[in-house]
Amino acid sequence: MLTTTISDFRKDIKKYLDRVTENFETLIINRGKDSGVVIISLDEYNSLTATHYELSSKKNEKRLDSAIEKLKKGTSFQKDLLEP
Repeated sequence: MLTTTISDFRKDIKKYLDRVTENFETLIINRGKDSGVVIISLDEYNSLTATHYELSSKKNEKRLDSAIEKLKKGTSFQKDLLEP
């Protein structure tokens, strides 16, 4: 995660945007008292959006809850697949 001021961001905008897109870094630009902006790559944004969509579906919510319960009980995987 990168953090900078708006002044430094203006001076080196290309460098910051290259780091965000090429290294999947998150950039936080402080804009003063309790104010700021977060910049992420388009790939990261698309990933977050897809995850949000999947988690907001009631059908997927039930599947996820079921998988978590199986994991807690230790019944989510076949033992012979996990052991060499």
